[in-house]
This record gives sequence, C-alpha cells and structure tokens, in this order.
Amino acid sequence: MSPSDPAGPATVTQSAPDTFLAPAGHHRAGRWIDNWDPEDKTFWNDGGRRIAQRNLIPSIFAEFLGFAVWASWSIVVPQLAAVGFVLSVDQQFWLIAVPSLVGATLRLPYTFAVPLFGGRNWTIVSALLLLLPASALAFVVSRPETTTFPMLLGVAALAGLGGGNFASSMANISFFYPEKEKGKALGLNAAGGNLGTAAVQFAVPLVIVSAAGLQLGRAGLMFIPLIALAAFLAWKFMDNLTTAKADFRAFGAAVHNRHTWIISFLYIGTFGSFIGYAGAFPTLLKSQFPEVTISIAFAGALVGSLARPLGGIIADRWGGARVTIASFIVMAAAASSAVMALREASFGLFLGSFLVLFVATGAGNGATYRMIPAVFRVGATTPERAATARKAAAGCIGIAGAIGALGGFLIPRGFAISTTATGTLQPALWAYVGMYLVMAVVTWSVYRRRGAAMSTAGI
Repeated sequence: MSPSDPAGPATVTQSAPDTFLAPAGHHRAGRWIDNWDPEDKTFWNDGGRRIAQRNLIPSIFAEFLGFAVWASWSIVVPQLAAVGFVLSVDQQFWLIAVPSLVGATLRLPYTFAVPLFGGRNWTIVSALLLLLPASALAFVVSRPETTTFPMLLGVAALAGLGGGNFASSMANISFFYPEKEKGKALGLNAAGGNLGTAAVQFAVPLVIVSAAGLQLGRAGLMFIPLIALAAFLAWKFMDNLTTAKADFRAFGAAVHNRHTWIISFLYIGTFGSFIGYAGAFPTLLKSQFPEVTISIAFAGALVGSLARPLGGIIADRWGGARVTIASFIVMAAAASSAVMALREASFGLFLGSFLVLFVATGAGNGATYRMIPAVFRVGATTPERAATARKAAAGCIGIAGAIGALGGFLIPRGFAISTTATGTLQPALWAYVGMYLVMAVVTWSVYRRRGAAMSTAGI
C-alpha cells in the first residue's frame, strides 16, 4: 500500500506502520515513493537523478531479457529440422510471426500495468512471467516425437510476453525523468531492449552445441537464471511511484488525432520492419544459403539496434521527418538489392543488403520516435495547450508502439506467402519496396511538403 500524505519530496514507505523520510537511494523492500517531481531542479539534483538512474539499469536488463525471449524463436526455428521436426515453410514462418502478434497485442495492457501495480512490482512480475515461454520452449523442442505443430505454435505465442515488456518498461522509466532528459533515458532503455534480439541470436547457436549433438532445449533453459536475476535486481533496486497514474485522457486525445494513425503507419515500416526482419533473417539465411552458418544472423539485429539511438541523434539535428524519409528510401534500395542478390545467388550481396536494411530500420525507428513530441507540439501556443499536447504525444507513443510491432508479424507472413505461392522471396521483397516508397511519400506529403500544415514546424 502507499501513503496518502507524504512528509517530503520523496517519501518511501513500507507495509509496516512506520512512515518516514528516507534518504535518496535508500533501499527498502516494498518501497513506494510519493511526491515524485523530477521537474523540480532542487529535487532532481538532491537525489532524484540518482534514484532514477538506479531504476533505469535493472529496467534495461529486464527489457533486454524480454526482447531476447520475444526473439528466441527466430533462432530456434532454423534449428528444428536438425533435431527431428518436419515443418513446411509456411509453418516455420508462423512460428516466427506469432510472437510478434502476441507482443503487439500485449503492449497496451502492459503500459497500464505500471500505474496499476507499480513500476517495481510489475517489473518483477513481468520478468517472472518470462519463465513460462522459456521453460515451455525447453520442454517442447526436446520432444520432437510427441510435439505437434499446434503445441509449437502455442509455445511460440507465449514468447510474446517478452514483447509486452517493452511497453511497461518505457512507460515506467518515462515517469522517473524530467522532460529534458526523457529522450536520452528512453533511448538507452529502448536500445538496451533491442540488443536482446541480437544477443539471443548470437548466444543460442553457441549454447545448444554439445558433444552429444544439438541440445535445443538449452535455448530455453539458458534464460531461467537470467530471469531470476532480473527479478531480483528489480526487487532490490527499483521503486514504485505513487504519482504514476494511468491517463486514459491521453489515449483518448491521441485516438482522435489523425497524426497518431499516420505515425503508427510509419512505425510499422521502421520498428515493425526491424522486428520482422530480425525474426525472419536466420530462417532466410538457412533456406537461401544453407552452406552458411546462421550464427552470422545476429549481426543484422545488432547493427539495427545500434542505429536506433543514432537515428534519434541525427533527427535532433536534421529533423525526424527528413531522416525518416531518407531511411525509407534506403530501405527500399536495400530490399531491391536483396532481390538482385537472390537472382545472382550472391551471399555477400544478400548479407550486405540486409545489413544496410537493418541499419536503415534502426535509424528510421529512432527518427520516427523523435517526430512524435515535435508533431504534437505544433499549435501548442498556451500552457494549457502544451499540457494537452504532451498528453496526446504520450498516448501516441503507446498506440504507435503497439501498432508498429505488427510489422513483426506482417513481414514473416509476407515471406511465407511469397515462398508458398511462387517458390521465391522476391515478390515479398518487391512488395516491401513499394510499401517503403509509399511511406516515404506519406511522410513527405504530411510533414515536409511545401504548403503542408506541418512543413514550417521543422518536424
């Protein structure tokens, strides 16, 4: 429970009857902090920053694991045949796509879980929930003779729990930081999470190898001690904020603003492409170039993750819309190059094309995210309008994050349909080229075109 009338700027209470003013950074189990005001410079400099940083580090680790579990099937699926599973191309891509669909669906409820249960409490719970997909993965892949495809699909769907972690982690950290420092903190939080995709694709091929052959169950078992560590770190170092309230009016304001839906559409192309390609890339390598080890697949997610904060930094200088347009153009060119690589059966060109594609998705991801507050600030000429704009921007971030993650479902399913219908990936890649060009035109038309309402705002 939380106190109703704190005595100071940061009051920490327990379920015990005694309530007192705790020094900044003082660790107490079950603690709640009241009257959190990071916009107060004195409060922030006298301990607020230290508390926020103490919460950020375990949050990044928990989100890192969430992304890793979310992406675990991307590197497990190409290994299933080696341990006795017989799956069609369509079934393989279903196993890759369904975690993204579930993760996208969970993002909105996970966002509201933070003010409902407390950021510290929900980080512990959401981390422990990852034990379900991790242990279930270890169980089913070790029993190919009795595991059916529906069972595999159900366990893959559980991995979507990791996708929800991003939303709750970002929402929680946003409450801790002042407006001027939110960008950096959220960027670190997001980049740390995205790196979980690269980490799992790097680690699994190493972990599953043993003298007795492939031990694919280890791909799930390796998470269990890390999940326990994430829950412990959250319990030990994080705090709950009683000032973190669910603002349904923010979502209402965002829902009724057309820019929420435009940006959500663009976010499918940037963040959704990152998740979709990261999920599909190991399987694409295995199917198109079977002689090449899939251990190289992690490089795509790695460069895409590292490019995300870079895209935000460049967007701060040149404008989010301009960088987003450039990213879509590069993505279209890279996808076209991947088609040429398939026609020439060139692994080097294929790998290079996808690495460029990943960099562009990461940079576009950071740039599109940067556009959101700038778009909603336009026309906020009074303090009241500025406050409304901030609420709408916060709502847009939640909605766009959920809708954008659907790209992680659409891209693998596009590859599946293309391969099943034509025997090649090329039609899917051409479809993605067309979509990126449409998205570039939409971004230019709404936010950069001379005469457009937003063109003078430097979005």
